[in-house]
Amino acid sequence: MNKLIFRKLYYDILVFFLLSSISITTIIWVIQGVNLLDIVSEQGHALRVYFIYSALNIPKIFSKLIVFTFFISLFVVISRYEENNEILVFWVNGIKKISFINFIAKISVFFLLFQLTLTLIIVPYTQNLAQLFLKNSSIDYFPKLIQEKEFSNIGNNLTIFVEEYDEKRNLKGIYIREKINKNETKIIIANKGRLIDKEGGFGLVLSDGTITNIDKKTSFNLNFQETNYAISNLNSKTRKESKLDEIESNFLIKCLNNFFEKRKDDKLRCGEENSFLLKDIYEEIFKRLINPIYIVILALISSLVIVKSRLNKFQNYYKFFLFITGFFIIIFSELSYKLIFYSNQVEILSLMFPILFIFLFYFFIFIKSNFNFKYL
Repeated sequence: MNKLIFRKLYYDILVFFLLSSISITTIIWVIQGVNLLDIVSEQGHALRVYFIYSALNIPKIFSKLIVFTFFISLFVVISRYEENNEILVFWVNGIKKISFINFIAKISVFFLLFQLTLTLIIVPYTQNLAQLFLKNSSIDYFPKLIQEKEFSNIGNNLTIFVEEYDEKRNLKGIYIREKINKNETKIIIANKGRLIDKEGGFGLVLSDGTITNIDKKTSFNLNFQETNYAISNLNSKTRKESKLDEIESNFLIKCLNNFFEKRKDDKLRCGEENSFLLKDIYEEIFKRLINPIYIVILALISSLVIVKSRLNKFQNYYKFFLFITGFFIIIFSELSYKLIFYSNQVEILSLMFPILFIFLFYFFIFIKSNFNFKYL
């Protein structure tokens, strides 16, 4: 019987969590999707690329919300059980409050493992996959990026201006400025041209113009009757470097392990192709490993709803206090990584705080039971 009661509680918590998480994640994903539309409008990628890229961001959004939605789910479900007197079913069947609290703690461990799987494995993988997919995608909407009588910044190093541009992709009055490297620039001016499809990208067939190459020391001009200008290899606006949240956890942990004594160094870097400051690596590992533990803390705080009877006149104030406490712990968990860069004592305290809190919580419960759990 007790297993059925706890199973019902677990089912209610899980359903509420899934509904709230999916709803909030979807809302944020849609809002973020609007901000990502420049992938199509400015960078010229196809809608398929846009949808796949934005979909790969869902695990990151979901993982950011788990701590909050799990706390809300527990708090709402337990409060509803208490307000509807459903909680009495537990006590009538001989289930002690400490058993109820321990069950909530066990549920939180399951969600903790799920969150660690997301932050350590799934989120870095999907974030890296999204960026690689975007970086390797062709600029399918390039023709729509060119506008009449406007300087169109097609890529980081390419600017195109045309006087006229018709539906057949014929151009007149063409100005192209390409920054080849830090010291060299190429400028092409042509009276007319035509945009053509080429294997692997687009190209321009330009007629009656000049090419000017400019570097720090000299410049020279070259006239042409007709020339081809390939756009397939242009330097797009898509960033080429990986961000720290896109790097797999194994690499970051190895870096931190190899240079642990210099973990707070803000000059030493680790990595070859994509190097990162050790200070930033330490911060990222803290976020991935330590922050999820606050799920257990929030679960224990939510379980305290059952400690006071609903007949107590201060019950509403008590629940409000618990909710505010949980809310501030969520904020603290998101900012706690900043503490690791203070003194060693503060760093150790910030690392041990989740474990210390859990110990103090059960010590508080022990006191409430007059040092005898059977009276709880």
